Amino acid sequence: MNAIVTAMGCMGPIGLGLFVWLLSCLKVVNEYERLVVFTLGKVNPAPKGPGLVFVFRPFQTAVTVSLRTIVMEVPSQDVITRDNVTLKVSAVVYSRVLDPRLAILGVENYYFATSQIAQTTLRSVLGEVTLDELLADREKLGQRLREIIDSSTEPWGIEVSSVELKSVDLPEQIQRAMGKQAEAEREKRAKVIAAEGELLASQQLLEAANKISQNPVAIQMRYLQTLTEIAVEKNSTIVFPLPMELMKAFEKFSEK
Repeated sequence: MNAIVTAMGCMGPIGLGLFVWLLSCLKVVNEYERLVVFTLGKVNPAPKGPGLVFVFRPFQTAVTVSLRTIVMEVPSQDVITRDNVTLKVSAVVYSRVLDPRLAILGVENYYFATSQIAQTTLRSVLGEVTLDELLADREKLGQRLREIIDSSTEPWGIEVSSVELKSVDLPEQIQRAMGKQAEAEREKRAKVIAAEGELLASQQLLEAANKISQNPVAIQMRYLQTLTEIAVEKNSTIVFPLPMELMKAFEKFSEK
């Protein structure tokens, strides 16, 4: 009887230790995560999860990889454009893990590696374009950056879904020059519009003059209408109308 009690007393710590070990081997993996398991240093063929996963410790180790999209902010980079303009450009990279095994085996820190590739690619690509192309074709440049970065991170199982140019900081000298250029452009458009208006007005006046000259009565009617418009205004202007016969004499003289 004493031997049985002694055996049960010895089994108590062992059972407790076994229970603690069993709990340490159980791991809950969320829906957006996968567990890359290594057995004696060798990676398992397929990641585990989601749900309750058993890891046979200490012979197995596990690394948790998130499958959610990572928003990575690329800090401002000093870029010299093709037309020798120095500016600072920042961007945002959206990426996610497609293959957890490659993300762990292919690179030491896939997040840091993707960030470094994004920075170097941003400087190299934007250095090949002019300032006007950078400001006008930001969407095309973002697509080009995405393709280059995605091709570099593909061996690591990382997919780059989008690259957006966040801000472009121009030097003050360039901003003043662009302001003067925009002002000159607006003045040019204003002068062109005014010239087009004068041209249209002259064409309308010529057409009206040609129609009025075809009938002498039209000239008299226009003359009377002008007198009526002047009389409506409250001013001290005195109008001396000329006799119609005198105007006809001038018309006959001009015809000769």
